[in-house]
Amino acid sequence: MAEIREVVQLGHPLLRTQAQYVENVQEQRIQNLVDDLIATVGQANGVGIAAPQVAECCRLFIVASRPNLRYPYAPTMEPTAMINPKILAHSTEAVKGWEGCLSIPGIRGLVPRYQIVEVEYSDRNGKLQKQELTDFVARIFQHELDHLDGIVFLDRMESTLDIVTEQEYQKQIVAASS
Repeated sequence: MAEIREVVQLGHPLLRTQAQYVENVQEQRIQNLVDDLIATVGQANGVGIAAPQVAECCRLFIVASRPNLRYPYAPTMEPTAMINPKILAHSTEAVKGWEGCLSIPGIRGLVPRYQIVEVEYSDRNGKLQKQELTDFVARIFQHELDHLDGIVFLDRMESTLDIVTEQEYQKQIVAASS
């Protein structure tokens, strides 16, 4: 049975730690962690979550894009476990887009990210997957990959002027998009 995990907050040392390579994807601890992460990201209205965000230091995250209260215009996809992920190639252009983080509640920031990334990862069955991700899903992948390297979205921002509160984001940005 999946467990909703506590999401650690900015300042927790694991958010600034390099996560460890997962040696055995089939290990029960890893399979349970995948289930827990999927349950936790759904409960928290997130679109992605990385193992370090629940105090687990391994190279694993979930991409789970879907419209919700925090991201009303997100595309819908099945929650996908990405184990030992990496970027193989990316577009040259970086595009600024709004990001938030379950570990940094209450604020959003404009973050430059590659619009297209070619990625590789092992799925929860241990099968190597390669795919091209674009736009919002590419952004989620890059955001979560940063978590595995001890980087948070605030580190990627070009200016502190690009920070807004969650309340202002919902009032201004989401309202302007509808």
